[in-house]
Amino acid sequence: MAKGPRDYSDKTLKRLFALSGNVCAFPGCSKRMVNHRNAKDSNICHIEAANEGGERYNPNMTDEQRADYQNLILLCVQHHDETNNVILYTVERLKEMKKNHESQLLNERINKNPSMLKNTIVSLSTIDLMQYPDTSTLNVVDPTEKIAFNALKRNATLIREYSVYHSKLNTLYTEMERQGSIVKEKLLRVIKLTYDSVKSSYVGDTKDWMQIVRSNSDSIFDDVYSRLYAKLEAAETWEEDIVLGLHIVMIDAFIRCKILEEPIS
Repeated sequence: MAKGPRDYSDKTLKRLFALSGNVCAFPGCSKRMVNHRNAKDSNICHIEAANEGGERYNPNMTDEQRADYQNLILLCVQHHDETNNVILYTVERLKEMKKNHESQLLNERINKNPSMLKNTIVSLSTIDLMQYPDTSTLNVVDPTEKIAFNALKRNATLIREYSVYHSKLNTLYTEMERQGSIVKEKLLRVIKLTYDSVKSSYVGDTKDWMQIVRSNSDSIFDDVYSRLYAKLEAAETWEEDIVLGLHIVMIDAFIRCKILEEPIS
């Protein structure tokens, strides 16, 4: 039986509520939602409508895509109704609202839990790589230059905002290396190999692969996140703070040229 547009997986709900902090994503609203185990459908809102005739309905989406995390946002009943105004609340505006809300939550949680990034790094580095080749070369680039080279749009603001944590992560890596840890190399290998796998699914054997990367750069970035998230979720170390730290670690890896392509000098 085909899944419907409200047939949310447990993983989707877990991610949605964790990254939102169980709080309405509308700017200035602090109303708390129920958690993912007791989710009320009235609080789980579709950015592009679940059914034909609904707000921002996209006929080209599948029901599986409509029920996926990327198309969902948590809103209280009042703001769910308010965002029915499709002139004011376009698809892009709602996606921006969701990202801004998640970003604000992340900054708050880092201040409350300074060990969050270290815990995220350690958890990612424990993912089983089997016998993969070493990819330890680190080329640090200007994130703005790399955003332009890869034609990123949707994730550009997020990358610019979180790139300020690059120096904090660098300090953290240095401290861990002084203690004899090789976690930095292991983590960056995990991310690079995940990117290579995602990239391969888009470009295949085509010779014009860079154009395909540029045309799909935002989707590729999101797919890398989703795969890493799934690996963290399957691990025994899964917790909300670790998932929140994933974007920061990913953007640091983006600056180190482990995700997407390095600008040509």
